Amino acid sequence: MDNDSVHWADIIAREAEGAQVIATGITPSGNIHIGNMREVVTADAIFRAIGDIGKTARLIYIADTFDPLRTVYPFLPAEYKQYVGMPLSEIPDPFGCCASYAEHYLRPFLESLDELGIAPDIYRADEMYKRGQYATAIRTALEYRDQIAHIVRTVSGRDLPSKWSPFNPLCKRCGRISSAEILRHEPQLASVKYRCDCGGEGLADYSRGEGKLAWRVDWPARWGILGVTIEPFGKDHAVAGGSYDTGKRISKDVFGYEPPRPVPYGHIHLKGKGKMSSSKGVTVSIQEMLETVPADVLRFMIIKTKPEKLIDFDPGLGLLPLIDEFDRGQSRAAELSKVSEETFVIPFRHMVTAVQIAHDLDDLVQVLRRSGYAPSNINTLKKRAKNVKNWLDRFAPPFVKFQVQPTLPVQAKTLTKGQKEVLLKLANEFADSNDPEWLHNEVYKVSAQVGIDSKDAFKAIYVAILGKTSGPRAGWFLTSLSPEFVIARFKEAARAA
Repeated sequence: MDNDSVHWADIIAREAEGAQVIATGITPSGNIHIGNMREVVTADAIFRAIGDIGKTARLIYIADTFDPLRTVYPFLPAEYKQYVGMPLSEIPDPFGCCASYAEHYLRPFLESLDELGIAPDIYRADEMYKRGQYATAIRTALEYRDQIAHIVRTVSGRDLPSKWSPFNPLCKRCGRISSAEILRHEPQLASVKYRCDCGGEGLADYSRGEGKLAWRVDWPARWGILGVTIEPFGKDHAVAGGSYDTGKRISKDVFGYEPPRPVPYGHIHLKGKGKMSSSKGVTVSIQEMLETVPADVLRFMIIKTKPEKLIDFDPGLGLLPLIDEFDRGQSRAAELSKVSEETFVIPFRHMVTAVQIAHDLDDLVQVLRRSGYAPSNINTLKKRAKNVKNWLDRFAPPFVKFQVQPTLPVQAKTLTKGQKEVLLKLANEFADSNDPEWLHNEVYKVSAQVGIDSKDAFKAIYVAILGKTSGPRAGWFLTSLSPEFVIARFKEAARAA
């Protein structure tokens, strides 16, 4: 995507006519993971691109807090079976720290949006229903029930039950929103008469949030209520006969509203594990990733890729080239991904090395200075160092991790005569330059002089300092260390018997 002359978000922005409302949203039924993040970041990229050319746009986020709990997910206690079918906003928080189940999973996501530099207008579906914002749309849907049912049947090919209704009343007896049958509509009271599977009967006032529209009707109703003109959504909704196909017909033919421009996006897969799913436990939470990499980089992963393409996300070694690409900042995608104007010039790969060498923040500054970097903002350095530590703890492959040994490793006894000679020569020449490129090339030169394979020379360096046969790129690694330490260690290893 970065090689394209025009970014995908700019194309959408240029084609947009008039003021735009870009919508995004999700059901907070569990931990909101980075797979869910694609929608809101895609929407924000379009929002920014529209603003960049001087056009007017709003970015809105709708939390589907009024959706029912569909099952007892693996992360829930067994007693939550009693809440299945009830709106998420009306169910207690499993952990007792928030006002509701919905709010428990929504709150950290909204906090993540702030870190990602995304500031939409927030709508909670339960509040919208309770304020009566859906009342007119519900009345229309009930009056045109047969036409909506015909659209759903013909467009989706689904066979709806004879008693199907576009509106699901909330039973006052059991609190469920998906198990009642509508007996009649009383528009003058903005209510429906219902009978629930639990035996409860009564009137549900849809102007006060006593029920909600079925998903395939709720979505197009929302477009008109909020004036949505552009909306990203998962490609599963964009398949022929899917939610968008039925939604755009219902929007035009029933609600009289032109449907928004669709921006279907592919899923984010967790490398080696497939599509992310909270219910299946295949996730990496947004907050966990924000603790591991800068927010700009997470945005960049999504914005650099055309929405329709799947993203195979590798939080391990695959993060390193992604971060380096972003830090180069030579693309429109990087520009749209920026959370702040601050630039961090130290490559993440080098930070991985420096953080594992340093004992504390002051030491880290010295390590970086020895290798040619002068950190200008200590707070930013602390954040990036924390990112690196979290990455090493959670996602880094074992071969990336190392520890500088305080004393000569016992493995030094296995070094050959040629390897020891290389170390001795390097010790004598180490003080000649602190240029990592020169020092790296010097290893090849000294290896040739001694007459051993350069691979064995590099192994000798790592064995002497780390007690293992591999490590970070040698020139940059060695210049990050104290020259006195390297010289003394190489000489000691050369004498090891």
